[in-house]
Amino acid sequence: MGYALGAKSLAELQGVDPRLVMVVKRAIEISPQDFSVHDGLRTEAEQTALVRKGASQTMNSMHRKQADGYGHAVDLVPYINGKLRWEWPAIFPIAAAVKFAAAELNVQVRWGGCWDLMSQIKGSTSADMEKAVQAYGDAKRRAGKRSFPDGPHFEIPVGL
Repeated sequence: MGYALGAKSLAELQGVDPRLVMVVKRAIEISPQDFSVHDGLRTEAEQTALVRKGASQTMNSMHRKQADGYGHAVDLVPYINGKLRWEWPAIFPIAAAVKFAAAELNVQVRWGGCWDLMSQIKGSTSADMEKAVQAYGDAKRRAGKRSFPDGPHFEIPVGL
């Protein structure tokens, strides 16, 4: 533990809701897994490209500037051996650190791993985060719908 955000990560936080920035900065301090802020505020062109590639589902992304002038989402990607890695076992401890940081700072954060507010996820360990993702996928399948778990994605819903 004891990681710190690098210059690129700090640059990605420019224009992001200050409450979410506080949560991310606290999470990196307590996370057992190093991570990078891969994406913060996005332009319309960036969002369009991600939707075309299938990496995002909507143009109405919380990464885009909202009515309050801030982006409300970040993607926190595990940083392992000098590389960004999109691997669930490394994402779960980051999610647990974000949940702890959000609770500590009294900020409501929704996690893309299960699309619930983190305060609604039972428990706060990596295993609990994994269970939340599994439960989300199971519920979608039972409903005959496709799931879209986005483990690195964290957002503050507008209005909270």
